Amino acid sequence: MSDHRDPNERDKRKAGGKEQVTGQGSSSPNDPLVLIDDCLASLPDDDPRQKILYKLRHLILQEGAAHQQREAEFKKLSEVVGKLTAPANRIGTLLELPADGLARIVVGGAEYYTNVDPRVAPAELKIGTQILVNEAYALIKTLGYDRNGPVLKVSDTLPDGRIRFEQEPGRQALILQRGSDLVGVELKAGDEVRIDPSHRIAIERLEDRQADRHLLDEVPTVTWEQIGGQKAAIEAIRKAIEYPLLHAKTFEQFKFTQPKGFLLYGPPGCGKTLIGQAAAASLSKLVGDSQEAQASPDRPKVTGGAFLHVKGPEILNMWLGESERIVRDLFAQARARRKAGLLPFIFIDEAESILGTRRAMRSFNINNTLVPMFCSEMDGIESLRDVVIILASNRPDLIDPAVLRPGRIDRKIKVARPGREEAADILKVYLTADLPLDRSLLASHGGSQEAACQALLTQATEAIFGKTDSNRLLSVRLRNGQHKVLYRADLVSGAILASIVQRAKERAIERVIGAAGSEAGLTKDDLMISIDAEFREGEMLPPDDAAEEWLKLLDHHPEQVVGISSFRKGRPAEERLIGQII
Repeated sequence: MSDHRDPNERDKRKAGGKEQVTGQGSSSPNDPLVLIDDCLASLPDDDPRQKILYKLRHLILQEGAAHQQREAEFKKLSEVVGKLTAPANRIGTLLELPADGLARIVVGGAEYYTNVDPRVAPAELKIGTQILVNEAYALIKTLGYDRNGPVLKVSDTLPDGRIRFEQEPGRQALILQRGSDLVGVELKAGDEVRIDPSHRIAIERLEDRQADRHLLDEVPTVTWEQIGGQKAAIEAIRKAIEYPLLHAKTFEQFKFTQPKGFLLYGPPGCGKTLIGQAAAASLSKLVGDSQEAQASPDRPKVTGGAFLHVKGPEILNMWLGESERIVRDLFAQARARRKAGLLPFIFIDEAESILGTRRAMRSFNINNTLVPMFCSEMDGIESLRDVVIILASNRPDLIDPAVLRPGRIDRKIKVARPGREEAADILKVYLTADLPLDRSLLASHGGSQEAACQALLTQATEAIFGKTDSNRLLSVRLRNGQHKVLYRADLVSGAILASIVQRAKERAIERVIGAAGSEAGLTKDDLMISIDAEFREGEMLPPDDAAEEWLKLLDHHPEQVVGISSFRKGRPAEERLIGQII
């Protein structure tokens, strides 16, 4: 086969072929490709032997490519065989770096001083991380922290930074050094820390999700003006918490000690929690604006507040010592917030459940240890400048006297039931002038929305506070022989008033939906029916046979109550003797 291309191009190809062969590193005259190219260059264009030489050249190139591919596959196979037949690398834990290029490690329970591969970056060498060692036990790679490991609770921290852990009863305490990521981390008793599987290094501090569940991100924004019907209680608590700050010089002249804590007691549903939130909002603002609240090394200037809302039963725990630990953590959180420049408020609802009276008994009672723990923590705070304690309770007679003594809970403020005027103020919060009212009701008041709402308020308060037979609820027999009849007004609360308005709104909504969207509004009958339904079947009032629950609602001292009987329709009217209960 002849080459029909231009002679100059053919000469260039021949020259290029020689350069290519030479560039591949084969300049030997015995190279078959060189010999073939020389023969092609010496033969004329029409020589038939060129076809055979070209085929031969092509076969040689194919054989060369196949040879190179076989060499690459053989090399890869050799690497795989080498990996499969090589001894396994061991995994250990890095304990210490005594010097550059030297490490103390533990592998399989045995400790070694070993060399570190220079290719391992120093920043990757962290105490407690897993490391890879070769057959010579040289550290060749870091694997990061082990994601598994036992979790222990901190008992104490030693001056040199080591951590002491308490274990199960009968086992010795464990002292471990800190991993690199735990150096400088503040640990306290009760914190949970994960250690490495070899039980040599403390690796990670685990966040306690339950610890912050009581903490609100911001202090409540409730103001005194938003609370209706509790003027006496509001005035009392404002004098107790605001006067020492507004008139600091006068209090200093009289050497008056600022209170540490407050007790808000009274029937349920009367606004104790709301008053506590308003007190926190008011006090945090006053302390922040006070001239006396200057920064100091141990008491930074107040820049805000932190509200810790705790329900008493949440502290109770079936495990021995856990309830006491929760109390310690609660006060520790409060002190930590104070160091951060916030004024902490600890609001404990249903305080009688955890701070009940201690009784002399041989069997274990959690109050025998929980009350002293709470008292000792309260003795560690100085005044309103550090931590403010607010307790709320329906049964203050059940709270241990050691908690309520002066110097701990200094102010006892009763949150009483609303009277006629206070009930009207509370109803105004829910029965606003922008609610849709019935057309006939508006027409009877000249189309004035405000006048119609005021008429509803008047009728509702009259229906609740009227001394009629239909309003009788209970007959209470006292220890001195007196019989007292309790009416609706004697058991009304802000929560009951809110529930009455909610029932009336539900009736109006159902009527609008049933009338296919016709213009209908709230009527007098909605309120009257809701009042009867709330006092007859509402969940705010306990069943007639729940004498202990009724005692929480009565304004009489529980020890003076002998019997209770009900006047509610459809309920048994026999007297409930409760002397044996209390």
